[in-house]
Amino acid sequence: MTSNADSGRPSGKRAVGVSRETSNLWLRLLFVSSAAALAGLAVTSVVAAFINGAQGALSTAFGGGLVMVFFAISLLIGHFVGRSNPSGAVGLFVATYFVKVVGFAVVLFAIGTPEWLHGRWFLIGAVVAVVLWQAAEIYAFSKARLQIFNDPAEEKGRPDDSA
Repeated sequence: MTSNADSGRPSGKRAVGVSRETSNLWLRLLFVSSAAALAGLAVTSVVAAFINGAQGALSTAFGGGLVMVFFAISLLIGHFVGRSNPSGAVGLFVATYFVKVVGFAVVLFAIGTPEWLHGRWFLIGAVVAVVLWQAAEIYAFSKARLQIFNDPAEEKGRPDDSA
């Protein structure tokens, strides 16, 4: 089968290289997601400070910070466990999720509601952090290069099949 399409100009000045697997996938996801959530929380905290003063800004930061810690634990587990036991990482994610939900609930019930906490800004900060964290994580994961198949092993003494 032949094509009469013109190849056109090259798409760039550099040669196309081999795509390699993304190194430190989980840490890259942590960095990108944290940066997005922090940027959103900074903007939200400024708005909260303008409307409700320091109480609103602190509540926004506290709500968003809890969400960030909650998600960061999973990515750190993926980083440390995923390298040595990739198939066991998913099971550990599930177990960790349960421990995090119960642990955060116990901590929040034990601490109670601080006097300075503004409920509306706490919720807004948490929602902003969740939405931006998840969006950034999906974006960064979509850009990751994951090796699905092993590279073929070259056998010595085997004739080339392409002839």
